[in-house]
Amino acid sequence: MKKIEAIIKHFKLDEVRDALNKIGIQGMTVTEVKGFGRQKGHMEVYRGVEYEVKFLPKVKIEVAVSEDKLDEVVDTIQENAKTGEIGDGKIFIYNLLDVIRIRTGEKGKEAL
Repeated sequence: MKKIEAIIKHFKLDEVRDALNKIGIQGMTVTEVKGFGRQKGHMEVYRGVEYEVKFLPKVKIEVAVSEDKLDEVVDTIQENAKTGEIGDGKIFIYNLLDVIRIRTGEKGKEAL
């Protein structure tokens, strides 16, 4: 089992969620986050004063999947989150030792 974390632009969230639903991914966790990569922030003007925004708003999506769905999920996220501009985000993949559904006690792949 794998855990996929994707940091994407916030306006791409609905598109990514809908695409993941179409391939059978029913559950995910979404968190609003701030950060920067190569962009290193940007300049904005507020009431005539220019200031630097160092941390940009993003969305983090977390999805737990079985090994056989990994490539399909990663490809779906990448295709639907991409704008072609700097700051599109990153996808991180982690090994999951176990998953337990609290309500039923199911473990492993059955708990996903």
